[in-house]
Amino acid sequence: MLRTHNAQSLNLNNKGQKVTVAGWVDRRRDHGGLIFIDLRDRSGLLQIVFNPETNKEAHELAGTLRSEFCIQVTGVISPRPEGTINEKLPTGEIELLAESLKILNTSETPPFYINEEVDVDENLRLKYRYLDMRRPTLKNNLIFRHKVVHLMRTFLDSEDFLEVETPILTKSTPEGARDYLVPSRLHEGTFYALPQSPQQMKQLLMCGGLERYYQVAKCFRDEDTRADRQPEFTQLDIEMSFVEPEDVMGMIERMLLKIMDTLRPDAKYPRHFPRIQYSEAMSKYGSDKPDLRFKMYITDISDIVKDSEFGVFKNTVANGGTVKGVVLPGCAGYSRAEQQELVELTKTYGSKGMVPLAYTSEMASIEELTPETVKSVATKYLSVDQLKEIAVRMGANPGDLVCLIADREDKALEYCGRFRQDMGLKLGLADPNEFAFAFVVDFPLFKWDEEGNRWDAVHHLFTAPFEEDIPLITMENAGKARSQTYDIVLNGFEIGGGGIRIHNAELQEKVLEVMGYPKDIAEDRFGHLIEAFKYGAPPHGGIAMGIDRVVMLLCGADSIREVIAFPKNQSAQDLLFNAPSTVEKQQIKDLHIKLIDD
Repeated sequence: MLRTHNAQSLNLNNKGQKVTVAGWVDRRRDHGGLIFIDLRDRSGLLQIVFNPETNKEAHELAGTLRSEFCIQVTGVISPRPEGTINEKLPTGEIELLAESLKILNTSETPPFYINEEVDVDENLRLKYRYLDMRRPTLKNNLIFRHKVVHLMRTFLDSEDFLEVETPILTKSTPEGARDYLVPSRLHEGTFYALPQSPQQMKQLLMCGGLERYYQVAKCFRDEDTRADRQPEFTQLDIEMSFVEPEDVMGMIERMLLKIMDTLRPDAKYPRHFPRIQYSEAMSKYGSDKPDLRFKMYITDISDIVKDSEFGVFKNTVANGGTVKGVVLPGCAGYSRAEQQELVELTKTYGSKGMVPLAYTSEMASIEELTPETVKSVATKYLSVDQLKEIAVRMGANPGDLVCLIADREDKALEYCGRFRQDMGLKLGLADPNEFAFAFVVDFPLFKWDEEGNRWDAVHHLFTAPFEEDIPLITMENAGKARSQTYDIVLNGFEIGGGGIRIHNAELQEKVLEVMGYPKDIAEDRFGHLIEAFKYGAPPHGGIAMGIDRVVMLLCGADSIREVIAFPKNQSAQDLLFNAPSTVEKQQIKDLHIKLIDD
């Protein structure tokens, strides 16, 4: 080894020891006769002192050092002089008195500061990702990620799971996002697909009798990027035989508690994760991944305003719509311009607008309400009794701003849910040190796809319905069927989803039929799985958790790009390797592909 110790492994117990360290120059300070170098390695920083009286040659060489030079230093560990201790550093009580120095490699001037956490354009950081990794935040995020995955593996091993790898080159079954396709050279005109998830494979592993499987799996989806989405991502994939929903949820709860207890014991989190019905999540939070760190429940006031003189509300309810809203505590003092900004915010979700009602602090209680104490364009169309009833129903107090949206039921819930989430964060209602884990359960089995004029799966087409709901799996009643599903949610994000699977060939064929799959296409895409169900397939279920999202949330990052070593940018480009890129014409020819422009 080129070193005897990592920087941060050294302390006063090493006083007087001769050691060798290696790393990068974080800072250099020339104090006349003495030169001080902060050496950085993965573990942290160590101060090194070059004294010309100890070794003149090493001292002169130290004078040539610049930021990011890679060096090796041998010397003796000594306590720092009184008054120079740095309590912010784990190695702040000691320094290395250098006896020799070797420059392992020089460095050009980096394109951004590495020893300072200043804002740097993300694309520049991605282009020089190997330099970005030397900065403390990204380095610590990647170390934290390693610890999370290690704990996952250790826990699952203790629960008698087997880690099994599944293929990356597989068959295209485009029932979800777009597949990434890989042309076959040996079989002209055919393609492999990169897996969107190992869903069918893990079910086949259950058919194979392995009973408990997991994998840290790479998955690929050709969809637009966002803060919590990448073209390629990593998930913890789990499947178990002979289980019911609570068995899977209980196991995941224990695993996450183990991770939190080990890595985030300083945080606030529940010892038992609540189970929330899908219907309750949608009606109260307008989301199937609610942020439970604050209340701000969505409230329906359609019955209060259906006979009002306010046309927007009255007509919406008359046409089968609804009026819903949330209360922004202490925001009645917002100016007209600020209220209009809120209206414009809801329009970015797709709404036609939003109606604010400012219950001002001019009244001591809602009972003292008069038309003059409620500021809104809608005030003159709503009676005092209606205004009071709205406030009581929604739990609004003097000083609060009620925000109402009138639209179709599902749209009003969606817009209110997104508004609730955005404003809850903006108003500081969510404690950043709280991790509100919960399971959302019992989703509908199907949803109607208006564009495709067909039933589509809410989770995926292998999800099992409740046994009593199997008779509802018809074209007429499919929307009433419930599925044995569960999502694990955290602070407004879905970090995992799963369910009990179909293990019966006839039921799987029935689901495919209701979803509009012709028999020949169903056989081509899923015939291997349906065939496997005919050979004593066990009841089974599982879950897949997004490792990138889990790590992002636990370390407080703003994007999963901050917890991935080599991510794509917001345009799905790899700026370090300049991918995607063109390839040699011969490569295209070997694959029997002809480009449109050729």
